[in-house]
Amino acid sequence: MAIIKTEGLTYVYGEGTPFRKVAVDSVDLEIESGDFAGIIGHTGSGKSTLIQHFNGLLKPTSGSVWIDGERLWDDKAKLRPVRFKVGLVFQYPEYQLFEETVYKDIAFGPKNMGLDEDEIDRRIKETARLVGIGDSLMSKSPFELSGGQKRRVAIAGVMAMEPKVLILDEPASGLDPKGREHILGMIKEYHQETGNTVLLVSHSMEDIARNVQKILVMNDAKLFCYDETAKVFHRSEELRAMGLAVPQITRVFERLRAMGIDTGEDVYTVKYAARLLLEKLKK
Repeated sequence: MAIIKTEGLTYVYGEGTPFRKVAVDSVDLEIESGDFAGIIGHTGSGKSTLIQHFNGLLKPTSGSVWIDGERLWDDKAKLRPVRFKVGLVFQYPEYQLFEETVYKDIAFGPKNMGLDEDEIDRRIKETARLVGIGDSLMSKSPFELSGGQKRRVAIAGVMAMEPKVLILDEPASGLDPKGREHILGMIKEYHQETGNTVLLVSHSMEDIARNVQKILVMNDAKLFCYDETAKVFHRSEELRAMGLAVPQITRVFERLRAMGIDTGEDVYTVKYAARLLLEKLKK
């Protein structure tokens, strides 16, 4: 069943002004429950505008958005509970930390949902475990933490609301390589443990290739495709034509193919490439 569905979704900035711009143009899309998908596209392609429709931050200029079978904006009174189903983590979420302690910051979302104290406590402890925030940090001010720890606390605050869909906009942006791996590994583990739908917006093709099962590509406000990762990277020439790169390892194997060494399969992760090469060498 589709957890997110759009029909003819269109959003226009500055309608009726000389600055009118179509940011999302007639998007028809179905994202199944449990999908772990990456969202890519060049700057200005419509990625950020699209995801802000999924929890009702933006109202479509035309078209419709369904979340878990309910159409947004049919009844404004029902908009708030539907929004709890879609957790959106913006870029640099640590800038939104404000509570006295890490515990209180993670608790903010669940409290707004009107949950009882026992349920809030359970969610905080479970989410803190999942993101690697130990008990010793729970009573500390979030502003005493490292950059990577702050990022994890901010993401934990959204995870603790237990949304059916978790959307993260460049969650590893600005972190060093070790921090990137930790954050992305944490998100992957969250998906494996919960089975919830996860949408990961990223400019890094390597991050996308290593982690997601499907890729949604936006190009000039339109949906180019939504398909399995291997099938999307197989369309490397089309991706390049719209200003997108493919993973470095994919380019290496394209070069090998041009030299007459064909593995017969699309390669987009180093781990998979190593296995293919070892098998070929054995032969």
